[in-house]
Amino acid sequence: MDESRASQRRKTLKGGSIYFDWGVIDCVIRNLSDTGALLEVESPIGIPDKFDLIIKPETIRRQCAVARRSAKSIGVRFV
Repeated sequence: MDESRASQRRKTLKGGSIYFDWGVIDCVIRNLSDTGALLEVESPIGIPDKFDLIIKPETIRRQCAVARRSAKSIGVRFV
């Protein structure tokens, strides 16, 4: 299967926090690249289309835009 992303994602299992104006939601980062990530969440409902992601334990902050949503995950690109 061809990979249509700008850079290849690496499987990972890191903690993360999704920050937006009215709250914070914890997530698990399932894969990661220089251009985006796949975030596992309890529910994507209420998570805005743009937010900041804190990647733990490094505490790296990245601005994100949602590329796709499913029942338990959000695919994001870094902006």
